[in-house]
Amino acid sequence: MHARATLLEIDTLRVAVDAALATFETDVLPGLREAPGYEGALVLSNEEGKGLIVTFWATPEGADTGEREYLGRLAEYMTLFRSAPGRERYEVALAELPAFASG
Repeated sequence: MHARATLLEIDTLRVAVDAALATFETDVLPGLREAPGYEGALVLSNEEGKGLIVTFWATPEGADTGEREYLGRLAEYMTLFRSAPGRERYEVALAELPAFASG
């Protein structure tokens, strides 16, 4: 399994963290779910607006899926961020996650 990590910081003077998360859920997540090899996502955030989005992929090629689209869509949402998010790819070496229920 492979992972793509995006480290970001929401500009909380312009938008609340909850509103930014709602935007991710409605505008970004549906497209990820349709991408070949997509296996899930983990979104971490704090009150100061710092966040980490980790998406999981079956193959390294899957983790690269939509890179051009990502860069284009990122420009649409730059007003949400204090600076441009950083992005890296990893191989998942170990995973142990508790079961989560939405909501």
